[in-house]
Amino acid sequence: MVPGRLLLATGNVKKLRELREILIPLGRAVLAPDDLGYDPQVVEDGDTFEANAIKKAAAGLAATGVWTLADDSGIEARALGWRPGVYSARYAGEPCDDEANNRKLIAELAGEADKHVRYRCVIALARPGQAPLTWSGTFVGEHTATRRGAGGFGYDPYVLIPELGKTVAELSADEKHARSHRGQALRGFTDWLKKQGMSKAVGRPTSDVP
Repeated sequence: MVPGRLLLATGNVKKLRELREILIPLGRAVLAPDDLGYDPQVVEDGDTFEANAIKKAAAGLAATGVWTLADDSGIEARALGWRPGVYSARYAGEPCDDEANNRKLIAELAGEADKHVRYRCVIALARPGQAPLTWSGTFVGEHTATRRGAGGFGYDPYVLIPELGKTVAELSADEKHARSHRGQALRGFTDWLKKQGMSKAVGRPTSDVP
């Protein structure tokens, strides 16, 4: 059985916009937490992106009864033993502050010759009466201390894609989605969902959709 609608369990407005943009081809109702009066904040105390994504998805399902997708993602620097990882959003402390996080990463990488970084994302799906499912993606680049570009969010202005000569923040939305960790993970989910017999037309579900 596949749903007529999906909840995206995130309170990050910029992340919500990206998720919705990538999911447009589904032609399905994609709900924000505010659409259901749901507060998506949970304590992200997992040791892995997978654990946190599953926790957020399960909380959304428990609160609303709607199939729920949740994302946990972050940046990892090879020279720092793959930090900040699951702590990316609160790297410089709480409340979360993108600019403070970037200043801290710039400072920690300043003395390192190795600037290799990677974004990682895990998307989790929670469904009634079923074990959660996950999909993942990885997006590599090089860290730069010089801010470039006005697009994206988080660490994007400081992650250079060498073969393009652009930072992630200099990519168009379509270019970013085609390459990004989040885009990869969501395409894994949408491929799976299509195999379940989902119709793309909103309001014209297959026979096994309530």
